[in-house]
Amino acid sequence: MPNLLKSCQEFFFTDNLYNVLGVSKEATTKEIKKGYHKKSLAFHPDRVSNDSKLIATKKFQVLSQVYSILSDEACRAAYNETGIIDEESVDEERDWEQYWRLLFPKITSKDIQEFAEKYRGSEEEKEDLKNVYLTSEGDMNTVMNTMMCSTFQDEGRYAQILNQLIEDGKVPNYDAFSKESKKKKNLRIKKALSEAKEAEQEAKKLKLDDSEDSLIAAIRQSSRARQAENFLQHLEDKYSDGGSAAKPRKGVRKSKR
Repeated sequence: MPNLLKSCQEFFFTDNLYNVLGVSKEATTKEIKKGYHKKSLAFHPDRVSNDSKLIATKKFQVLSQVYSILSDEACRAAYNETGIIDEESVDEERDWEQYWRLLFPKITSKDIQEFAEKYRGSEEEKEDLKNVYLTSEGDMNTVMNTMMCSTFQDEGRYAQILNQLIEDGKVPNYDAFSKESKKKKNLRIKKALSEAKEAEQEAKKLKLDDSEDSLIAAIRQSSRARQAENFLQHLEDKYSDGGSAAKPRKGVRKSKR
């Protein structure tokens, strides 16, 4: 593996370790861990298609190496002071997937069920809806493809919440939302119904257990890919909030210091 900073520039277009993880230089240890978790989910080798797996694996390795530097108090202090990295502190032979799993425990079917029940209609859902609305500038296709646990049946409820937020002056009234054509809305509903029918058929073929692979398959069959990744990310963030640093175990090498 080439120099880590050069790899950061090559794969993430920045040689700033904090920018790679999407956090500030003043970020807490918890915020750095969450930043790593969020970014690494997008490039975890088990969660990408085969045609992009090689690049994703390289990006995943770089992200993990960056986190290993910033999560180490001494290495982070040295980087903050000098802006350079002691390459000897970067373990190129480490099993980064196993390292990732030590940091982020697996979720269970019970976690998914409990989360979905608490999330729908919650203030958290409302805040997420507000943020997606603002980010997409009122595009309901993006809203419906992004909101966790959503189906076409939620669209009316979402519209009511957004109209109230607009009336209260908490979000702007984007034309993409208030002036959306009936044709565009009908096409979205038609597509959602088709996906729901397909998901129902596929679900009958799945013999689910409580393994993570099975859970991921179930979620991806029951919702769009973006929703699934957001759902999984949110659940796993729950465990990354207060988790302790990973402790090396048999088969996982310690980083050189």
